[in-house]
Parts: sequence; structure tokens; C-alpha cells
Amino acid sequence: MTVPGAASGGDDPCDLGLVEVAARLRDGALSSVALTEAALARAAQAQARTNCFIALEPDAALAAARRADQRLAEARGSGGDGGSRTSTPPLLGVPLAHKDMFHQAGRRPTYGSRVAGVEAPSDGRAPADRSPADRSPAGRSENATLIARLQAAGAHPIGTLNMAEFALGATGHNAAFGDCRNAWNPDHVSGGSSSGSGAAVACGATFASLGSDTGGSVRIPASANGVLGLKPTYGLLPRTGSMKLAPSIDVLGPITRSADDMACVLQAIAGADGRDPLASRRPVPDYAAALRRGIEGLRLGIPRNHFFDVATAELRGAVERCVAALEGAGARVVEVDVPDVAAMSELSRAVVYSEATALHAPWLRARGDRYTPQVRVRASTGLGIPAPAYLAALQLRLPLLERFVGEVFSRCDALVSPTLPIPVPRRDETDVGSGEAMWAILAKLVHCTAPFNYLGLPAISVPAGLDARGLPMGVQYAARPFAEGTLLRIAAVQEHLLPMPRLPSAAFAQR
Repeated sequence: MTVPGAASGGDDPCDLGLVEVAARLRDGALSSVALTEAALARAAQAQARTNCFIALEPDAALAAARRADQRLAEARGSGGDGGSRTSTPPLLGVPLAHKDMFHQAGRRPTYGSRVAGVEAPSDGRAPADRSPADRSPAGRSENATLIARLQAAGAHPIGTLNMAEFALGATGHNAAFGDCRNAWNPDHVSGGSSSGSGAAVACGATFASLGSDTGGSVRIPASANGVLGLKPTYGLLPRTGSMKLAPSIDVLGPITRSADDMACVLQAIAGADGRDPLASRRPVPDYAAALRRGIEGLRLGIPRNHFFDVATAELRGAVERCVAALEGAGARVVEVDVPDVAAMSELSRAVVYSEATALHAPWLRARGDRYTPQVRVRASTGLGIPAPAYLAALQLRLPLLERFVGEVFSRCDALVSPTLPIPVPRRDETDVGSGEAMWAILAKLVHCTAPFNYLGLPAISVPAGLDARGLPMGVQYAARPFAEGTLLRIAAVQEHLLPMPRLPSAAFAQR
């Protein structure tokens, strides 16, 4: 169907990539107002299909688009090419939407919960503001660092996206604002906790989106919806002004539809901000340049243990097709043994739930009845974890990271696995009332992703085609610390050799 306010047929700007629409805006081939109108129309359609938004803000978005068009016209009128960093910001006029966990000026995030909207405990602060990694007062009157950086690059928001309540969930279920549903088949989960980000990017309602990843919460929805999701190295992106779940493990990360778009977003947001003390001060590399290097001679490691243990034959086949294509492009394939990854997943769980319970304890005491039942249980799980177990999990992290890097990345440049080792599950089989089988499915959803959160290593999910039911599959690549450029190189070659089918426009017909 035709999106109202946009060009017909194949000219709908919502079907273009972030880098391409930014270039068209600079060249004057597209106006920010027209682009924003098209994005808002597509967002309304995506909302009807997936419930991916918590809020749409058309008036503010169109006002920002008009200001962007004026700046773009002034840049072109001055004789500049409109494309250099000295003339106009690289994303000027591009509408975006992000997971509703980032503070934005004049707007308090919901964190996917109704709890934050009630009277606060005695100190007046929400759980998300209590992180030891973010002691600044940001959040009531200023933007989170990553939001501020994207706005400095010229992007403007059109609304905020659905998420698992307080990011405690891998499926997209949300009893407070309604479940976020899969973009390809709404009977199936969108993945979580950055559920709205995955669905909205897949639907073309936003050209990119920021989420967070504590156990797979960027990569799982990216895989489930057929887009790219990057979990960066711990510390690459500052978390100032964002909701925290487990500060020792949380990272923020982008979801996009292409490697080019991922490199563009990462370039705009990476680097220390002087406010998150755990953010790395390493110089930010040129990610777009990395994309042009190809993968000749790059070593792809196929793990002999853990990562394929519960993978279905169909998912194994998808990974094998991707690896074969990359091998044909010059990569070398080696088999590797990995250290005890299952133990790392348990250690990660001890850290995540201990810190989440500590952050939520004041709210659980004051407003526990406002939490949805499943999330209240998860937020309280840390009460059953002994302090020595939590401290041991923290102390073991560095030596286990050093061992993993030494044993694995001495033999390969990137470790390959499925992102999800099972087909995207249905919503009804992963809902709170679906019985014991639900827990086995939930464990499998994070089987391949959670270990890299504990180790702090970068990992990316890249689309690997559609399964027999027409649902997306994803392949995951992980690398040594701060090797995001390597992951982007692999993603760029794979999407060129094995392009992901586009979500058909008929999908946006009202159900």
C-alpha cells in the first residue's frame, strides 16, 4: 500500500537507508518535512501492526523538520556542498526514534513501565537514576549523551519506542503498555528488551534506533526482526542519562538496516563524554573506512562447543550458508574450542540480578504493587543471590576475559554462531501463563548472546535470511575488545552477498 504523504511505488523514502536519505537531504532531492511526514505515516502503520511505539510526537517532529530544511537550504545557498562536517551535520533532517529509556529534554522516559509515573520514594529518584555509573543530574532538563550526540549530528526524534518493562525481558512482552509484536508476523515475539527498536527499524518507521544490551537485548530483537544489532565493547558508548539495569554489564547499542547505517550511527555516538567514568577514552576509529577493507584473510572461528548445542538444523544451515559465502569472499574458516561459556552465563546472571535488585529495591518497597507480576519477580531475583556469589562473579570477570581472548582470538578474528539458536517463538508460548515450557525457551533465547555481555566483548547480529515459516534468522559474530570495525567489515560483505529480503509493503495492511 502507499504511505500517505510519501512518494508512490518504489520511491517511498522510508524504504531507503539512513546514509542514503541523509545524502538526499543534503543534495536537496528530499526535504526533511516530507521525510518526517513519511516516517510518521509509516510509524502509524507499524504501530497498528506491532505496537512498537510508546509515544508519537508529530508536532515537535515536524517543527524540527522545518528548522532542518531551513538550515539545509541555507547551506546549499551559501555555495557549500552541504555534505562536509564544516557545513551541515551529517544527519541533519533525519527523523529517528529510540527505546524509551533515554532521558530527553522536557520528557521523562517511562522505562516501559507504569511505575515511574507515580509518586517517587523519599529521594524522588527512579531506579534508572540510581546507577553508580551515572551520578549526574541529567534526565530532568537535558538529553542523554547519545541522544544529544545524534541531535548534534542533525537527527530529530519522532517519538519513543516500546520495550520490556525496565528492560527485564527477552521477548517483547509488556503488560504495562502492551506487547511489542514481530514485524514479520505479529503472532510471534519481537525479541527484547529493545523490542520496539527492532520492530520499528524493520518496518521502516525509523532509520536507526538506540537500545540497550545486558543479555542480548539489542541482538535478539535485531535477529527476530531481520535487521542488524550491535552490542559494542563494554565502555565504548557512554551511558550518561540512560536507564540502568546492571551497571557492571549494561551497554547501549544501535539497531539499523545496513552495515553502512551502523557505521554512520556508531561514528556519531562513540567515545567518552567525561561523565560516565566507565566509558573508554580510546580514540574513535573511522568505522566507515573499515567497511571498505573487505574480509580477505580474516579468520572466522566456528566454536566446537556450547554455541550450537541447542541450535536447530535450520539455524545451523543458515550459519553454514553465511560462512560459506564469507569464505568465498576470502575469509578463512577454523574450528575453535571455547572456555566454559555456560559457566559465564551463570556468572552473568548473578551480576545482572544482584545489581538490578539493588537498583529497584527502593521502588519495590514503595510501589511494588505497580510492577507487573512477572517483572516484579525478576526485579526481586537478586534477593536470593548471596553476596559472596555476586562478588566472585565480578572478580572472575577479568581473568575469564583474558583467558577467552587468549584462547579464542589467538586463533580467529571473529567467532561465529546463531544469534537465536531456535526459530522466533510465538507470543503465546512465551507469555507468563504458558507454563514450564516457557522457561526453557527463554533460556535458549540468550544461549548465544549472554556470554559476551559478561565478558564485555563486542558482538553483532546480521540477518541470515528467512526460515521455512517466513521469519527472520540471524547470525552472530563476536570479536576481541574494541574490534567493532572487524564486525562491520563482516556485516558489510555478508549483506552484499546474501541480501535480506525486504518486509513486503502488504504487511502494513490493517489486520
